[in-house]
Amino acid sequence: MNSFAAAYIVDGYVDLREDKGTAMKTDIIVVGGYGHVGGKICNQLAIHYPGNVYAAGRSLARAEQFCQSGGGKVKPLRISVEEPLKKQQLERVKLVVMCLDQMDTAFAEACLLAGADYVDVSANGAFFAAMEQLNKRVNDQQGTAVLSVGLAPGLTNLLALKAVQSMDEVQRIDIGIMLGLGDAHGKAAIEWTVDSLSRSFHITESGSARRVSSFTEGLKTDFGADLKVRTAYRFPFSDQETLPHTLGVPSVSTRLCFDSRIVTSAIALFKGLGFDRLLRLKPMRSLAIQLLGKLRVGSARYAVKITGYGVKSGAETLIEFGLQGTEEAEITAQTAIAVTMAVYSSNLPKGVFHIEQLFELDLYETKLELRLKEDENKLSIAAISNIESWTRMNM
Repeated sequence: MNSFAAAYIVDGYVDLREDKGTAMKTDIIVVGGYGHVGGKICNQLAIHYPGNVYAAGRSLARAEQFCQSGGGKVKPLRISVEEPLKKQQLERVKLVVMCLDQMDTAFAEACLLAGADYVDVSANGAFFAAMEQLNKRVNDQQGTAVLSVGLAPGLTNLLALKAVQSMDEVQRIDIGIMLGLGDAHGKAAIEWTVDSLSRSFHITESGSARRVSSFTEGLKTDFGADLKVRTAYRFPFSDQETLPHTLGVPSVSTRLCFDSRIVTSAIALFKGLGFDRLLRLKPMRSLAIQLLGKLRVGSARYAVKITGYGVKSGAETLIEFGLQGTEEAEITAQTAIAVTMAVYSSNLPKGVFHIEQLFELDLYETKLELRLKEDENKLSIAAISNIESWTRMNM
């Protein structure tokens, strides 16, 4: 497995434990912390915040097993997002990292009201929309929530922000995502992918909503380097729901393909023939999840491509940002770690935000640097050798 680093380039951690007042908020709870992505987040955060990181979930036994396997650097905790969260449970909690999908905002709202910051690594557009409503109806929030944290949504949002910052006017943003079928994906991610194949959803075109079906309307996308041009299809990633109002872009779309062209084409054919409706039947859904979980064709590579269309200095302009690497779960975890460390050590405005509303991204050949807007302190999302990025502009 490749090793990653996520750390401040300049010193400046805030040591909250030295306060002599009431019980200080120093703890970090990672809900879903013994899962595929959550476990990576826990282990890395425990290096920077020893004794303050908890792997939480419905199963205390699984949490304990995970913590024992890591030598006890992370502590186990039982928490269910479906059960009411009492304020006293959060007395020492400074930040909660959420790695699970939720049906409602009750858990997140309880965190914010108790003064615990909240970082969400899930990708549920409907949940995000409900979270945004907390800004309108909850006036006494004491914490900061950061949504859209990961690869997609997450880095896709930040690359879209770079496109907006690079032009005087942006009319359209197309997002392409390639995932490797040879990679190890968590069960929740596989279930979401299978369920999404039979979904329809709204996109924003020229400022108006249009309903589309998943894995339709293929678009040829150049992912750069040896990946070259591939056909990607519409998919219900939440970034395309968020970016029209956070960045003011009138048209945004996100499409997906897999590193295996054969599998991508087969799924598109499957969809075109209407067989995706079979996935709504529980036996067929379970079979598809099982097969996709065992499928190991292709590689562990992922790639992201952002194309912005607009105007710069009076001329029509196209700008492209590309990013690729291996092990999607690693880059998702490292993005979450960088955001968590920044939120933990900063005094941010209270309320609910998407990642692109608080952070910016700088690209280098083999690493990314994340920083809070208007802040020179940077955090590195760095692969030793397996992140590559590129930029192109045509006027």
